[in-house]
Amino acid sequence: MKLVRTLFVLFSFLTAASAYALEITPYTPAALAQAQQSGKSYALHFHADWCPVCRAQSQVLEALKADPKLNVTVFVVNYDKEKSLRKQFSVYTQSTIIAFKGRHETGRLAGESQADKIRAVLVSAL
Repeated sequence: MKLVRTLFVLFSFLTAASAYALEITPYTPAALAQAQQSGKSYALHFHADWCPVCRAQSQVLEALKADPKLNVTVFVVNYDKEKSLRKQFSVYTQSTIIAFKGRHETGRLAGESQADKIRAVLVSAL
């Protein structure tokens, strides 16, 4: 019985922790609109497959998924295809990450792949 209770507590902790971890998902207009309307914390990662800095940023973001305090959704935006979105948010270079809380921009960085700086811009949205 004690083992079952311990496993239940552990499962509950892991489930709760994963509910608050960083989520990385492809950008869609509907998902962005929902995040804006709900006031959630999120970021737009303007990513190009051919960009080495973008790939490095993606690796950092994957590693940050383990941080249960980062309750942020990162929408991966195709830099080459989403030209109107780039214009809307004044993005002039791939490897740009913009953090938001609802519709309010809280932080931005471009061309940066250091984990502490990427984490800081994500934390700004919390």
